Amino acid sequence: MVHCQLYCEVSKEELFPPGEMMDKKQKKFLTVAPFECAWPNDLRFREAGRGCVAFDAFAHNDVTIVFREQVGSQHYHYKRDNCPHYTVIIGSHRNKRFKIEVDGKTVVDAAGVGLCCSSAFQSYWISIYDGLISIGKGRYPFQNLCFQWLDSNPNCSVQYVGLSSWDKHVGYRNVNVLPVTPNHLSLWKHVDYVEHDLGEDDLEQELEDQIANYESWGLGKFLENWELSDMFFVVGKEERVVPAHKLILAACGDFGLSSSVEEVVHLPDISYSVLHALLQYVYTGHAQILESDLRSLKSLSLQYKVMPLVKQCEEILEQLTSHEQLVESPKPVDISYPSWLQCSKTFPYGLPINRERLEQFLSTGEYSDLDIYVGVHDLVLQSHKVILGSWSVPFAKMFTNGMRESASSMVCLKDVPFEAFKIMLEFMYTGEINKEATGGINTLLLQLLLLADEFGVTLLHQECCKILLECLSEDSVCPILQVISSVPSCKLIEETCERIFSMHFDYCTTASIDFVMLDEASFSNILQHTDLTVTSEERVLNAILLWCLQARELYGWETVNELIVNSTPEMLFGERLKSLNGFLNLVRFPLLPLELLKKFEGSNLCQQIPTFDHLVKEAIRFLEFGVTGSKRSQKFQHRKSSFKELLYICDGDSNGVLYFAGTSYGKHQWVNPVLSKRVTITASSPISRCTDPKVLVSRNFQGTSLAGPQMEDGRNASWWMVDVGQDHQLMCNYYTLRQDGSGAFMRRWNFQGSLDGKSWTNLRIHENDQTICKPGQFASWPITGPNALLPFRFFRLLMTAPTTDDTNPWNCCICFLELYGYFR
Repeated sequence: MVHCQLYCEVSKEELFPPGEMMDKKQKKFLTVAPFECAWPNDLRFREAGRGCVAFDAFAHNDVTIVFREQVGSQHYHYKRDNCPHYTVIIGSHRNKRFKIEVDGKTVVDAAGVGLCCSSAFQSYWISIYDGLISIGKGRYPFQNLCFQWLDSNPNCSVQYVGLSSWDKHVGYRNVNVLPVTPNHLSLWKHVDYVEHDLGEDDLEQELEDQIANYESWGLGKFLENWELSDMFFVVGKEERVVPAHKLILAACGDFGLSSSVEEVVHLPDISYSVLHALLQYVYTGHAQILESDLRSLKSLSLQYKVMPLVKQCEEILEQLTSHEQLVESPKPVDISYPSWLQCSKTFPYGLPINRERLEQFLSTGEYSDLDIYVGVHDLVLQSHKVILGSWSVPFAKMFTNGMRESASSMVCLKDVPFEAFKIMLEFMYTGEINKEATGGINTLLLQLLLLADEFGVTLLHQECCKILLECLSEDSVCPILQVISSVPSCKLIEETCERIFSMHFDYCTTASIDFVMLDEASFSNILQHTDLTVTSEERVLNAILLWCLQARELYGWETVNELIVNSTPEMLFGERLKSLNGFLNLVRFPLLPLELLKKFEGSNLCQQIPTFDHLVKEAIRFLEFGVTGSKRSQKFQHRKSSFKELLYICDGDSNGVLYFAGTSYGKHQWVNPVLSKRVTITASSPISRCTDPKVLVSRNFQGTSLAGPQMEDGRNASWWMVDVGQDHQLMCNYYTLRQDGSGAFMRRWNFQGSLDGKSWTNLRIHENDQTICKPGQFASWPITGPNALLPFRFFRLLMTAPTTDDTNPWNCCICFLELYGYFR
């Protein structure tokens, strides 16, 4: 059996600063039993034969992923499957091998590729693109590739992903299916992620890969290059001139260089090959030298206190001596700086450059050859051209291709935010993002991302992307989309934001009005997204109208219907009228209630907007008379819904949320949900015989049931509060209560919702409400307006004035409470 469990990884405070997250959310994961397979509904490639699945797995061996043309059964096993499929097995043969099978036949059987771990979850990704199967480790696809295999006869129809196991239980979590297109390889490379439990061989390979990446734009291009140099060596008897950069040399050793004048250093007794090896080591982290020159290189390194090179020369000389090899041999020796051993103390390139010294040179301006005037107020930052040029191709071209900045020591950047640029500059010297920019998703981080893209600081761009992807939520997607939708290098983040928006469409279009600032392409992508999840098509229509109006506040189609009476569509929607006609075709009108469509038919919207009128009448004809040949159209297919509809029928019915929780959400016989801990109810006064939380959901009449008053902010307060659970939310559109046996009738109270139990939103305000007028009476009220569209976890009935009872006027006397709406 496939078991659903909950796994809480870290606390809210560890992941997000206060205010960045509504509430701590546990992460669900699947435990898959041996010889079984889970087929979650959302694990499906958007395009057949092309997709990527990323996941965390916890296993003692075989982590098995199946890719199939159709969904299999729970008791499906790939060994007995006669239908076309791919199977990827990580940790086969007791965690010793890696396998790929095609239709049950083994095509790849390799040793030691991406083995599993039995002590912790590990992250993997598997992509399929027209038969090219790629497997890697880490949370971000197309990073840390472990293996690739190309099927000569590709199956381009596989679309469904199954999570399976062989002979032991496997735990899966954070499983996501993402699209793969030809240009995704370059896009994903902007999101680098490295696991820290790699072996030595893997680390060496990683180092080689990093060095290969830097060859084209790192410090290596300034090795013995006159560009930006401010000193030179005169070496050997032939007096060969070799240029260098004071800042770089001063950051890796003690060369005794002045910061004010151009320096000339004479080394008549040193050969060019020895100096070249020293500079090569400093600028690239690699050097090659003859064994016969090792002692001279060690001596020169010691003279200038380049201690990592001194140590490595000593180790190589000792090794050669111990093997009785001739040190005077002309054989070449390769030397590489082992950056992964001391990465926290070195320059980000993995070079023997002391980061602390670089930071000091930035703060003091020592060796500075550049004043940067930033922003409209010309705030000045002192820097070094060689550092900016080594990180950024645009800066390198600015300083070396004959532009006026090449000969000038001043650069003016008018349209650049100062704080963000300062953090980017500090990153160039330290390889780390300042904490100001990493406090969740904020304006500074987005500015930094755009600067990194503008100036081509690739590693900074990667870091910003990682932070954004890790912190994305339904609250942050709108402001992010507004910023990055026009940046090609942020395509991955853009698609992820659109997917999150689509999956939380109701919330994102009602929690704020920010979505109307999205550009047309982004909003169109969301409306047509395969993961669009809504509670009703009316929500889609309202969102389209608000976007096309560029509204400044939230309201529904009724308000738009009134606005258009004294206006015209051209005046009301302006330049977005054309978009409105296109977007209306994305509303699935046939799925709306016939009663609502009839209201539309007689509305001003129908009279003044021909497209709206046509679509409404088409839907009415379908619902009244039916159609032939049209049911295959998308407009007749229901969308996904993450909420369960629990609507009010009558007082005391069994359709409410609290009753539903008592049945373990429809799985078992009803049990009082307070006793089963499905919901929590608290009162303003302590628990007692008359204040019993479980009474409110017991469905039995209680003669005496009250919440007594307590002092809050210097005034009396009486309330009952319901918590529907950490993993649940309700968009409440109705609520019911029942008076106990007393005559203490409420007249003024507020019904409220909250995400955290601290900040409250009024859902309905009752002023001199005479509805309750006898003991034991039921009473129900609808929740209307935009707040009925907002999901909350906590709900509270708060008295704002005394009851009709003069004896105990602040007792809140109810013995039953039920909530209705859309429940998740």
